[in-house]
Amino acid sequence: MSDGGPIGVLGAGAWGTALANMLASDGRDVRLWARSADLAETINRERRNEHYLPDAELHETITATGDIAAMSECCALLVVTPAQHMGSVLTQMPSFPRDLVLCSKGIEAATGRMMNEVARAAAPDSAIAVLSGPTFAHEVAAGLPTAITLACSGGEEQWDRLAPAIARSTFRPYYSDDVIGAEVAGAVKNVLAIACGVVNGLALGQNARASLIARGYAEMLRFGEAVGASRETLAGLCGMGDLVLTCTSTASRNFALGKALGEGQSLGEVMHGRRTVAEGAHTAPILAQLAQEKGISMPIVRAVVALLGGKEPRDIVAQLLARPLTSEAAL
Repeated sequence: MSDGGPIGVLGAGAWGTALANMLASDGRDVRLWARSADLAETINRERRNEHYLPDAELHETITATGDIAAMSECCALLVVTPAQHMGSVLTQMPSFPRDLVLCSKGIEAATGRMMNEVARAAAPDSAIAVLSGPTFAHEVAAGLPTAITLACSGGEEQWDRLAPAIARSTFRPYYSDDVIGAEVAGAVKNVLAIACGVVNGLALGQNARASLIARGYAEMLRFGEAVGASRETLAGLCGMGDLVLTCTSTASRNFALGKALGEGQSLGEVMHGRRTVAEGAHTAPILAQLAQEKGISMPIVRAVVALLGGKEPRDIVAQLLARPLTSEAAL
């Protein structure tokens, strides 16, 4: 892959910019697509993305572009667009590299499709991989140590192509062939992070947050196993690892959203003027719907849906605490 041209990053938000900077840290040519041509020009001129990652100085080998057709020349493409816009962005691509690495976490709200299904429909000839794990963008951009799951639908042959292209001295991928598990983990943990943010906003204590993480993980396992995910994947970096990170820090957009709701702000107030996307807010309703259709018990996910619908946070917490007493292993 080293001779196949630049590696591409589709999406110049905080996470896309951080990945581009990490990939360029060893002098690799990286092409970064921004929806806004003005943003692309600013990145190239200032070597900084003031809108989304202002504290990171960007490496000289990053070339930003507003021309999506230029991304077809990349040897591999990391897709980092917001989950709800991935389909519309991919349909604008005239052709695709051999490998598409999906870095967005969520479920398409309009269709219930996972991101790998969206990508396969747009690029049936590309091999799909999923990159997911405990990754705050500002830490990756700063070169702090990070480990992630790289789930390859093309198995070890695809891993052998991608791992050397993506791995860096402080960015360590681990192999998996469980694309479904990596996607489920990333989507569900965003919803659970909103719930943990509410616990923080209501000042309910660390005991409550730890309990919510554990019971939320049980919901992740139930849903994941029902759709074909491996328990081993969900217990790994992209599952438990990302869940713990996202559910314990206001650096998580989803946690910050829940915290604000717990403190009494309305959803409209929280979202007003935001540049960044809290994917859990879009994922929660469709996740709850899919769980209901499959007969999967996910009371915390349902509670987040009620919260986003305007129900009082304390009332939702009271209802969760009033559920019938049962075995920890029970549904």
